[in-house]
Amino acid sequence: MWKKIFGKAPLPKNEAALLDIERSRLPRHVAVIMDGNGRWAKGQGFLRTVGHRAGVDTLHDILATAIDLKLEVLTVYAFSTENWKRPHEEVDFLMRLFSEYLDKEEREMHEKNVRIRFIGRVDELTPELIQRVRHAEALMKDNTGVNFCVAVNYGGQDEICRTAQELARKVQEGALSPEEITPESFETALDTKELPPVDLVIRTSGDMRLSNFLLWQTAYAEFWFTETNWPDFKPACFLEAIRDYAGRERRFGGIKGK
Repeated sequence: MWKKIFGKAPLPKNEAALLDIERSRLPRHVAVIMDGNGRWAKGQGFLRTVGHRAGVDTLHDILATAIDLKLEVLTVYAFSTENWKRPHEEVDFLMRLFSEYLDKEEREMHEKNVRIRFIGRVDELTPELIQRVRHAEALMKDNTGVNFCVAVNYGGQDEICRTAQELARKVQEGALSPEEITPESFETALDTKELPPVDLVIRTSGDMRLSNFLLWQTAYAEFWFTETNWPDFKPACFLEAIRDYAGRERRFGGIKGK
């Protein structure tokens, strides 16, 4: 059991080797909980902010790997609704870092045909950051490559509540009957509408929980955990998780061979 869900240390290998995996065995949607920036920084004797900057460099490399693999969706947990509890200085730094990331990476993402989208309570961010986020989305809205989904000011329970409220309003207005609320119709009102369910969840830094991330979308996801902190999570680690996923049998509640 533990071997199945807990990632082993990646072995030195040619990273391109994973590109030969049969495409049908690759996940369509990979979701990543990028954990351990602060722990990495503390272990190096640095401020937590240094860890967050190092984490941005890792994100660049992992997105590039997803592009090489031609994955359909990569979703990352950038900032949760609970992260506002952190010290104000750290929160302010993270907000500036989001904007700096877009300034630095937007052009390259666009040139590589990436479509970026943001999920969560984006409209509760600062006006400046909202404008920056919406500009990036508009720039890349017609791209057809990897869907790069960034969860910011996001909580899975909050998303489900917002979705339920939206459907309740439609019922109240007479546009929808209670019987028409199905898993399929519910999904069309989620932040991730138009995207496939999550196939693989990767979490770094040793914790083995979802932390309120994509609770609906991960109903039948496979999980891969590693002790490696996010700044040290190299493309080889990402590919190791993909390789492990490709070797699993997914039954979705059914029976093997049926």
